[in-house]
Amino acid sequence: MEKQDEAGLKLKTARTLKWNTIDKFSSQVLYAVTGIVLANVVSKEEFGIVGAILVFQAFASLLIDSGFSTALIQRKNPNNTDYSTVFWFNMGVSVALYAVLWFCAPWIDALFHAGGRLVPLSRVMFLTFILNAAAIVQTNRLMKQMTVKMVAVSNVIGLTVSGIVGVWLALSGYGAWAIVWQSIVLAAVKSGILWFSSSWKPSAEFSMSSLRSIFSVGAGVMASSFLNTIFQNIYSFIIGAHYNLVQLGNYSQADKWSKMGVMSLSQVFTASFLPLLSAKQDDRREYERMMSKTNRFTSYITFFAMGLLLVCSTQIFHIFFGTKWDSAILMFQLLVVRGIFTVITTLYNNYIISCGASRKYVYSEIVKDVSTVIAIAVTIPFGITWLVAGQVFAGAVYYCYALYLVGKVTGCSRVALVKDALPYLALTVVSLAPAVVLAHFIVNAWLLFVLQVIVAAGAYLLMNKLLRSKIQDDVLEYALGGVKRKFRKTTN
Repeated sequence: MEKQDEAGLKLKTARTLKWNTIDKFSSQVLYAVTGIVLANVVSKEEFGIVGAILVFQAFASLLIDSGFSTALIQRKNPNNTDYSTVFWFNMGVSVALYAVLWFCAPWIDALFHAGGRLVPLSRVMFLTFILNAAAIVQTNRLMKQMTVKMVAVSNVIGLTVSGIVGVWLALSGYGAWAIVWQSIVLAAVKSGILWFSSSWKPSAEFSMSSLRSIFSVGAGVMASSFLNTIFQNIYSFIIGAHYNLVQLGNYSQADKWSKMGVMSLSQVFTASFLPLLSAKQDDRREYERMMSKTNRFTSYITFFAMGLLLVCSTQIFHIFFGTKWDSAILMFQLLVVRGIFTVITTLYNNYIISCGASRKYVYSEIVKDVSTVIAIAVTIPFGITWLVAGQVFAGAVYYCYALYLVGKVTGCSRVALVKDALPYLALTVVSLAPAVVLAHFIVNAWLLFVLQVIVAAGAYLLMNKLLRSKIQDDVLEYALGGVKRKFRKTTN
């Protein structure tokens, strides 16, 4: 029976990982297509204005959720009262925050020297976090149950519809409004699908005891996330206020495109691994085995994916944007390097949260933030590029402390975690070397990009095969097994 349960959990995890991957991959493709059109049509200054709005929207979204989503996933048996309480809390906070930000819009405009243009844009854009709040619990329940297919469907449909709207408005000359209305349509469609397709609806219950219980776990997550959000957006704030909106536009593009890869990986791993780890938190031996396996899997994917993105960055920008955003390429590369630390550290945070020690990693967030402040203070006189480079330093410090904290919380070997990851880093460096050499001989951006991907991916797969990588075997077995099963179904 135990073996059957283990096999069932393994299959459920694989399916969750599959749908999360499909979700993020398809979402990012659709997001990229829309983003490419907008990046070519909308001016740098208008991107800067939207970037300024997103700084405040990020904080509002954080306060609305308050760490409750993570807390509910970690909670063993949440009931309807718990879910309804969180739902009504989210909605109440979202409406209150919208009212505050509506009145603060002129002040935000003055802060970024936008000449009044930011006021109407922000008052419409801020409606997105009310729309998103309506489906937070529905999404959470699907993640908890490890049945995330509908989340993927809602994202794909939402991005398709909103992308069409955004592109049409941009080509019609609406500028920054195209980005704003794209965001509104995306939030409305996603939340609408999740709301009407869900079997769960909130009851008229609201329990303060339930709220306090959930908040006791979520508080650590919220505190850490709040600090993280501050220091994720502090660069946009400083660039917009200290430099100018054009430079903020350049940074916004570099940050947006780097986050597509970074956040996709982080969200896939969190959505797939956190429920699994939480389910095994009482079984020490099995938990340690899951830690090792998820660490190796994350390293196998992350190092190569981010390394390839780093090597191909100039070609990617030239293929899709021409030379318009060349000033953003170096910043993009620096943010990709930072992103490697971000993805690995996110995994470590999942280990900490799954053990119910969410407040512990607030300490690592403080360490990262102090490092960020030091980096900003040292680099700001030297210009925006050095300012962004400081993020790499803060990310490295964050990783080191998170590694220390994981060992302290879980009791697992830090050396083992590093040893599990290092082979994939080494193989990535070796496999990317021929791709770097190709850049010295090929001028055409499309040809160079295609050859770099083929050569690097081929080398990486071959070397992992020769070294008998169990992680690669598992990935390929599941992927090819799924194809074979579908083929048999269609032929029977």
